[in-house]
Amino acid sequence: MNALQQEWLALQSQHERYEALALGVKLSGFAVVVLVPDPLLALPLLALLWLQEGVLKTFQGRLGERLLAIEPALKSGEGAAPMQLYSDWLASRPRGAGLAGQYLKSALRPTVALPYPLLMLLAAVL
Repeated sequence: MNALQQEWLALQSQHERYEALALGVKLSGFAVVVLVPDPLLALPLLALLWLQEGVLKTFQGRLGERLLAIEPALKSGEGAAPMQLYSDWLASRPRGAGLAGQYLKSALRPTVALPYPLLMLLAAVL
């Protein structure tokens, strides 16, 4: 197995792990609604979980970008240099507001955002 194949396998495994972690954050949101009776505490906790999932999805997206760079190289047998995840990311890494913007953009993706307003409404009603 060559280096790109090994890298792809490792990154794919971590990409799926981030998906499982994001699901765990969503489930924590349900636990907050059930276990925290005070909406003044539950709503900020849900907002924090929502943002945390956005951060996780941003990290996952970086792995996905690298996977998408590796796949054509594997198919053609040429192209991407192996083991360049962090070098490639560092070359295009946003700073300050740009990085915060990436996190917020991830948090607003429908697959991330869908349950949180509903959970917040449920916490406020209960």
